[in-house]
Amino acid sequence: MTRQFLLTLFVAGSFLAGLAIAQTPAAATKVLMKTSKGDITIELNAAKAPGTVKNFLSYVKDKYFDGTIFHRVIANFMIQGGGMTAEMSEKLSKPPIKNEAGNGLKNARGTIAMARTGTVDSATCQFFINLKDNGFLDHKGDTPDGFGYCVFGKVVAGMDVVDAIAKVKTGTKHGLQDVPLEPITIISVQVIGGK
Repeated sequence: MTRQFLLTLFVAGSFLAGLAIAQTPAAATKVLMKTSKGDITIELNAAKAPGTVKNFLSYVKDKYFDGTIFHRVIANFMIQGGGMTAEMSEKLSKPPIKNEAGNGLKNARGTIAMARTGTVDSATCQFFINLKDNGFLDHKGDTPDGFGYCVFGKVVAGMDVVDAIAKVKTGTKHGLQDVPLEPITIISVQVIGGK
């Protein structure tokens, strides 16, 4: 009787331990963005923006971002990069993705979001990092004017590098404004943690 009771306890305990392991959330994927100004570590939020993170990681896997620049820098707003070379030529991108801006994530300081045109579902490869809380970029409704910009992660190390990039002198190059006069290069982006 005692042996059977102990066996039942062991089986129940094993089941509960397995259940606890199964319910433990998977570690978030992190990427290391090496730039000419220093390193930035970004934690991606696949739970809230699965399609956007999948798209971003496909560019990382292809080494697409390597050698691109932060081509738009506006102090007290954001830094944008991911699609242009130092010669200010736009790289060929993959097809646009579905805008997941309605995921509840806010364009707060240190978050990374997808850049896009005036068309809601037009984001491809370009992204920006918010330098301050930019609530006016958040999802407010399903209209073209209110849809917002999809946040898909946040800077967890290297915000000092982001702030240093924000302080560089900018000007006009090839008809584009707010371009750093000295190129800020993204040397590489690689996955360093998570799945």
